[in-house]
Amino acid sequence: MSKWPPPTYQIRRTFRAPRDFVFRWCTDYRPDDAKRSRETYERRILHRSPRRVLYEDLWWAADGWRWRRSDVRLSPPSGWHSDSIGNFRDASIDYRLRSLSDRSTELTLRMRRRPGPRAIRNPPRAVLEKELRELWGYYARALESDYRRVRRPGTSRSPRSRARRARR
Repeated sequence: MSKWPPPTYQIRRTFRAPRDFVFRWCTDYRPDDAKRSRETYERRILHRSPRRVLYEDLWWAADGWRWRRSDVRLSPPSGWHSDSIGNFRDASIDYRLRSLSDRSTELTLRMRRRPGPRAIRNPPRAVLEKELRELWGYYARALESDYRRVRRPGTSRSPRSRARRARR
């Protein structure tokens, strides 16, 4: 197995929504999150508090089952950190949000990833960063759609409750 620290991967993504909304939307971990990313994992939330979320994902791949446990530490409103272990990879990921002048928000995702027992090596940087950009592209479309729905006249005033309803 490779030594720690492994290589660092990084992407940036801009969302057309304010930072507080983006933070709440991205850190509202739910069992049905796989639908947002067009993935097939089954998620179980093991613990949730105002500053921490612990969850497990399980899914089947061509080479057998894959499992991941993620421990997320929340630092509202500007970021969160996730450490995950699994049979395919271990990762340490920092998520940082920055407000932009036009009520948009930029996410910087910085990941250190090392292969787990069922993987031989890390994918090339260009390959993994492309996959991350595609994944966060799916999230961006869903997040921005939810935000537009929240901003419609006549909706409830609580962004958190609106974001939760919109994600169901």
